[in-house]
Amino acid sequence: MNYFNEKMERIDREDLKKIQLERLKKTVERCYHNVPFYKERLDSVGMTPEKFTSLDDLKEIPFTTKADIRDHYPYGLFAAPMKEIVRLHASSGTTGKPTVVGYTRNDLNMWAEAMARLLVAAGLTDEDIVQVSFGYGLFTGAFGLHYGIENVGATVVPTSSGNTEKQIMLMKDFGTTALVGTPSYAIHMAEVAEQMGIKKEDLKLRLGFFGAEASTEEMRAELEKRWGILATENYGMSELVGPGVAGECIYKKGMHINEELFIPEIIDPATGEVLPYGEKGEVVVTTICKEGIPLLRYRTKDITYIIDEPCECGRTTLRFHKMQGRSDDMLIIKGVNVFPSQIESAITGTSGISPHYQLIVTKEGYFDALEVVLELVDGSLLNNYKELVALERSIKHKIRTVVGIDVKIKLVNPNTIERSQGKAKRVVDLRNQ
Repeated sequence: MNYFNEKMERIDREDLKKIQLERLKKTVERCYHNVPFYKERLDSVGMTPEKFTSLDDLKEIPFTTKADIRDHYPYGLFAAPMKEIVRLHASSGTTGKPTVVGYTRNDLNMWAEAMARLLVAAGLTDEDIVQVSFGYGLFTGAFGLHYGIENVGATVVPTSSGNTEKQIMLMKDFGTTALVGTPSYAIHMAEVAEQMGIKKEDLKLRLGFFGAEASTEEMRAELEKRWGILATENYGMSELVGPGVAGECIYKKGMHINEELFIPEIIDPATGEVLPYGEKGEVVVTTICKEGIPLLRYRTKDITYIIDEPCECGRTTLRFHKMQGRSDDMLIIKGVNVFPSQIESAITGTSGISPHYQLIVTKEGYFDALEVVLELVDGSLLNNYKELVALERSIKHKIRTVVGIDVKIKLVNPNTIERSQGKAKRVVDLRNQ
């Protein structure tokens, strides 16, 4: 096994805790003395930097939220002066002001190291040619992977997203061996390749590094089948650093967390109580090496659990199970909690149905109602009433088995649902229209 940083990735757990505590103390001190927001928060609970004596003290710190970052837009949570900030990134800001994050030179070096480590764990070598099909810009995904790939010594092809036919051409002509992108865009790319008459056997692809949106094991299987690759997921978000917080190794048994850079917790999203390993809840992360905008106990809204069992690869770090949705994406339909990922799990791989779907949420009287829009592979089926009804019933039964309720099913012609070059828009909320 080729470890990128064997000392840290196979570290003794007690030694790791000592490193985490030392770095946590420095981070709390940095926040307390450089960020008025954090000084006020820490003072409100009587937690000055000198009072931190163990990792358990972390639980005494109030949570930080995305709203806190937006409320202090653009630089109010920065812990370094602007003359030390060498890069800015930001979220899309689709629901208001974007969340802005700043990086010092040390932050960028740490980010590249963290990402490189995860890429090597997932099979990347310095002989690979990697096509980055994330959109370049304020979004952190492309740059995060880009510099991680270069750290490993592999070749970067920075195609960005869009212009899909040209991407397929370059993939073939350049001998691309690894693809970076969102799962939904990678599926779209596979469809375009098929339309161009290019088969997976015509390409040299062997690896796929996917992220930026939640996906299911069924979607992974679809990607691996269509491209003939080993598909792994990595995890992160702009507020924490970008991609690089955690990622799967080649055994795909959970995402290894770069724990000497990030301290993970799982909490009950309703009460804020810290949950033990193995129990599902909301991911909370504390950054312990960031200088530009360190965050204490950041609530990510992502739902999963922590795995503390040994991994076949020999790494000793904790792992996140695959993200199972977001607490703010959760729909309550007929009194039942429904996540988009559950629908995806139920429908992906169904014969005659493409992997593209949308969830339309409406109001029926006092209750929310859900319609699942799915694309047919063969549009002529719309003219065959008997087969169409049978397929609808089969899909409805699959979804009922997974989520426990009946939903409306709408089958549409191929290529009806808009394709995304970035994160797919799965939920269309029409409740206030």
